[in-house]
Amino acid sequence: MSLPDWPRAFGGPLFAARIRTTPEDFQVTEELGFEFTNDGEHDYLWIEKTGTNTEWLARQLANFADVPARDIGYAGLKDRHAVTRQWFSVPRWNSPEWAELDLEGVDVLDVQRHSKKLRRGAHKFNAFKIVLRGDDLTQYQKELEQRIQTIREQGVPNYFGEQRFGRGGSNIGLADAWAQGKRLPRHKRSMAISVIRSFVFNESLGLRVQDGTWKTLLPGDKANLDGTGSVFDVDEVDGKLLQRCAAMDIHPAGELVGDGSDAGSEAWLAALGKARVEKGTRSLRLKVNDLAVDANDDHVALAFRLGRGAFATSVLREIVSMTTS
Repeated sequence: MSLPDWPRAFGGPLFAARIRTTPEDFQVTEELGFEFTNDGEHDYLWIEKTGTNTEWLARQLANFADVPARDIGYAGLKDRHAVTRQWFSVPRWNSPEWAELDLEGVDVLDVQRHSKKLRRGAHKFNAFKIVLRGDDLTQYQKELEQRIQTIREQGVPNYFGEQRFGRGGSNIGLADAWAQGKRLPRHKRSMAISVIRSFVFNESLGLRVQDGTWKTLLPGDKANLDGTGSVFDVDEVDGKLLQRCAAMDIHPAGELVGDGSDAGSEAWLAALGKARVEKGTRSLRLKVNDLAVDANDDHVALAFRLGRGAFATSVLREIVSMTTS
């Protein structure tokens, strides 16, 4: 199944360019946002990896430390076809010598100690440095600067990125199979649930983008406090709420479907209800922090920071039509 081309907020892409020509063209650096205790039973490894899958690396760390893979902690999955820097936590039960770890494309840059395992979603930001390559790109300089300024001021629609749905939308078939009763391993079941919720969210967000209300609070909305999971109901929209929304202190939030939802296919919703998946929320708008651009004739370099759970491709699709090399 091919994915829909969900509506863009600011018109079509300004130009076409190649992404991930080399792993160095797509760099991600994780920012945890908390201090280490400098004691406890967990080693925290600051690792730079190139062309390496996060889950694969977690298994290799477990093998090296001789601990169960389930006890390895990381805050989030990072792109494989990239240079990424992120933290992993590993129990110190067997006192592993991390200087002896030898894995291709993996460098341990630092080791710290902490009292607790690193949990999913524990990081605060991901910092991106992305190079887009093409021809005669300076001709788009003026339009690019205008688009960048608009994104700084208004953010972008907070779509789940296409990587959530697998190559060519292949994970949609997995979600359909699960909803029709196919038994799946636990990790694939979790993926199917995530795909369903992400797809339905994107569909609903697309409607708000179409009518121009993706960045505007409406009566009956929930509002999300920027950078947090805190939400509150909006019964009436007053001047103070409008001011806070314009300043991107709060954002309208959409539903992540679960038991009792009424958006999405009947089969999907029935499966979510049977699995007792609780409803959730996600901001409709994504604030793009510290957005900077450097344009040259053959490439455009972008740098920005996003909160956890956000996708860099949601920013890029408002600027460029991407192809992979």
